[in-house]
Amino acid sequence: MNPENNQHKDRLLVSYILCGVGFFGLGGLHRLYNGKIGTGLLWLCTFGLFYIGQAVDLLLVPGMVDEYETNLKLKAGVSPFGVPLNQPAAIATQVHPPTGNQLMIKLIEVAESKGGYLTVTQGVKSTGASFAEVEKALKEMYKSGYVKIDNDPITGAVTYHFHEL
Repeated sequence: MNPENNQHKDRLLVSYILCGVGFFGLGGLHRLYNGKIGTGLLWLCTFGLFYIGQAVDLLLVPGMVDEYETNLKLKAGVSPFGVPLNQPAAIATQVHPPTGNQLMIKLIEVAESKGGYLTVTQGVKSTGASFAEVEKALKEMYKSGYVKIDNDPITGAVTYHFHEL
């Protein structure tokens, strides 16, 4: 069973019991219990508005409980339906890294922005493809003669030089 539903039933039961106590001289306790402080004190001082208000409240208790629980949820930053408020909506999208020719084109574009030189790590970072995929694409371009392999003189990293760019 839903614990939230049990809490609602418990609050409703306690509210009805407190409303019933009002017929013995302590009117308004159910209103205080459900956050209606002003009218709760009025009912307490006037014997539940001379028991008439107390009797009418027997019909209004479920609405008071619902209103109290809604206000609690709003204070906690949750909508009445249990959805967090003030949070950006998640967009259900899945990013697919480029593969095949798309990957080669993206690698060429990245190399062009870097002066014609590219490392595997830079390719992975720029395309989102795996190291193996980027390395495979760069080696294919090397075998076709479009890329030369070299080492960076400072870091020693393997670099791919796109001599046509």
